[in-house]
Amino acid sequence: MWPYTTHESEYLTVPPDNAAPPGEAEPRGELAARTLAMPAHANPSGDIFGGWIMALMDEAGAMTAMKHARGRVVTVAATNMAFIHPVKVGDVVCCYTDVARIGRSSITLGIEVWVRRAGLGERMKVTSAEFTFVTLDESGKSRAISGVISAASLAGKYSRPTCSASDISAFSVACVASSAATILRPS
Repeated sequence: MWPYTTHESEYLTVPPDNAAPPGEAEPRGELAARTLAMPAHANPSGDIFGGWIMALMDEAGAMTAMKHARGRVVTVAATNMAFIHPVKVGDVVCCYTDVARIGRSSITLGIEVWVRRAGLGERMKVTSAEFTFVTLDESGKSRAISGVISAASLAGKYSRPTCSASDISAFSVACVASSAATILRPS
């Protein structure tokens, strides 16, 4: 997972009643999915099940990964899951995705979930994780991502060293210096 800014770290250690002032905390990445938390997604206390949030994150991430992969993808890992605040029935739930790495056949996304309580008020970050997807061909075997984004094509837009996927057959992604792909992180 990418490191939090100083403000985010401070925000996460402050109790919810003393949340950051309006407009200071913003989601990372692009809005990939938005839905309303309904009673069917809740436990008897009115909090939304974490599994429902994870499924929503997986769906939002898959849509973003398919766009970059230009085809079918499967989830191979969900890591660094952090449930920061509960989600309540009636909250508007928004998933934001941010490309962390693109390898030969894998895409890792940072995914954040933010809510607006009862659809109103300030946004609040409630969950974050990294999801890794692998691209598949028609026969279900991993395939190279066509048109992998090169560091040169992103000059000035993103700032990170280059990275490539290794040991894709076992679906473990290791970052190594090369020009085959790029770690993407907005500056």
